[in-house]
Amino acid sequence: MIAAPPNAAAARIRWLAAPSSAAWLEQALAHPELLLIDHAHCERKAAGAALQLMFRYPGDAELAAVLSPLAREELEHFERVLVLLQRRGIALRPLPAPPYGGELGKAVRRREPERMLDSFLVAGLIEARSHERMALLAEHGPDLELRGLYADLLASEARHFGLYWLLCERRWPREQVIERLEQLAALEASLLASLHPEPRMHS
Repeated sequence: MIAAPPNAAAARIRWLAAPSSAAWLEQALAHPELLLIDHAHCERKAAGAALQLMFRYPGDAELAAVLSPLAREELEHFERVLVLLQRRGIALRPLPAPPYGGELGKAVRRREPERMLDSFLVAGLIEARSHERMALLAEHGPDLELRGLYADLLASEARHFGLYWLLCERRWPREQVIERLEQLAALEASLLASLHPEPRMHS
């Protein structure tokens, strides 16, 4: 079994309440093709989440200025993973989704402005977890091409959750943001306490 070092990059990400388990890493490394398919879906969903926020708040110019390039970059990542799948003869296909995203979505409060804050924080948490897990895959993966892919995407993923943090800080007091982030981060960590039957980037 692979043991993720307790002081790995994952544990240093302040957004996250707990690092990924060694069991997740072992499962992910044992099924790289499934994880790659899921990764493609995750990049597409991340672009969609940014666009959804832009459509929900059409009068917010700063939000559009930040999230439009973020969505484009997520789609570029999707296209990069898609090309890699095609080169390896792997078909992009639907995969059963773990409860992770749906349960985080349920935690978003429905009234404004709390809805906006929670939406930013949930999106940032997902980006932070992606960054953490890509760092683990870049460090431990046996496939050099996949290690290079994950390593190349690390800076973008870090920038993305940083952007969501800035959007929060510019709209709410830091104490309020931190308090709500801690609540959502605890939920996020609890959703990863048990593994999905198949490897997923967020399971």
